[in-house]
Amino acid sequence: MVRVLIGGIVALAVAMGVGRFAFTPILPAMQAATGLGADGAGLLASLNYLGYFVGALGAGLVPHGAVRTAVFRTALIASVTSTAGMGFTDGMAAWGVLRFVSGLASAGIFILGIAMVLDALARAGREAWNGWLYTGVGLGIAASGLFVALMGDRLGWRGDWLWLGLVCTGAGALSWLWVTDPPPVPSSAGAAAGTPAKPAGGTSLRSAPLLLLTLAYFLEGAGYIVTGTFLVAILKTMPETARLGEAAWMVTGLAAIPSGLIWAAAGRRLGLWRALILAHLVQAAGILLPMTGQPAAAVVSAALYGGTFIGIVTLSFTLGRQLSGGASARVIGALTAVYGLGQIIGPLPAGVIVARTGSFDSALLGAAAAVLVGALLLLAGSWAARRPAPEVAVGAGPA
Repeated sequence: MVRVLIGGIVALAVAMGVGRFAFTPILPAMQAATGLGADGAGLLASLNYLGYFVGALGAGLVPHGAVRTAVFRTALIASVTSTAGMGFTDGMAAWGVLRFVSGLASAGIFILGIAMVLDALARAGREAWNGWLYTGVGLGIAASGLFVALMGDRLGWRGDWLWLGLVCTGAGALSWLWVTDPPPVPSSAGAAAGTPAKPAGGTSLRSAPLLLLTLAYFLEGAGYIVTGTFLVAILKTMPETARLGEAAWMVTGLAAIPSGLIWAAAGRRLGLWRALILAHLVQAAGILLPMTGQPAAAVVSAALYGGTFIGIVTLSFTLGRQLSGGASARVIGALTAVYGLGQIIGPLPAGVIVARTGSFDSALLGAAAAVLVGALLLLAGSWAARRPAPEVAVGAGPA
């Protein structure tokens, strides 16, 4: 089971930490060498998240067994190929295709890989290990930031993409070998499990708390991704923080590694609603801190940002499953979809605003505002969840 868990962690590091997020530390060098503007960078980011959205929708249709293993392995190939391919091209059209393919691949690896690893851990009675799987995202972010910091000046932006793709090819081989899906075992229980569950206890999938959580998660996707796309570029534009760009991204990754475990513990202690609201407030502060132009604030910003975005995903999924009353698969699918839409939308206006104003301040204010509005929606959801359900008189008909 240790090998399966390691394979899953590496897969997330390859697809999410590098394939998806290495764009952030490499972006300033790409802009300096090619003249890529903030609006173009925002478009490339949105195309990547569009690919993720499409891939997330398709991943839910992949059957268990050999097909799921084959699709997962195909996604691994597409991820490392699209990462290395960025170094072979220098045009927006080719970059756009590669970022879209990278998004497709990251969705397949994230959704199918996690499912296969969690299934394997469940069969072995190792569910307590589940939280460690998500550390792969932070590991990949930290590793890509370290690589660019150490080698970026020597290799240039093309060499960064090429060598990261090569490293991911070697690391991804472990995931290829260790993460597989056995054929499904037909049984009455399995048949029952395949039947769509009905919400238990009268809980509605259209309940106010669940709708408010979904709206908040959409805003989180739109807000967090602005920093996730431009953090290093933001720091590089200010003389006081220019030397901290890649180092701050490493701090982001290091803070992200334990964040899922930390916020899950906070959810057990404070309650899921309160912990989720607190995570939003902390993240909004992290988004705004780079506006001060202070080096210390930049490092704290990276830590707060990295220490919350995976935790918010963990808490939101947990709360969504709790509110679903037995229809958790549908709720998680809906949350993933709206989060993906938010990620597609967020970078586009941010990039346009930066291109027109020459400053990231308005984009950061907008991103923080989206996250804070999400916190207000969660506060309303918490209040709605505490309200007693209306009692219906026995035998009462329509009024």
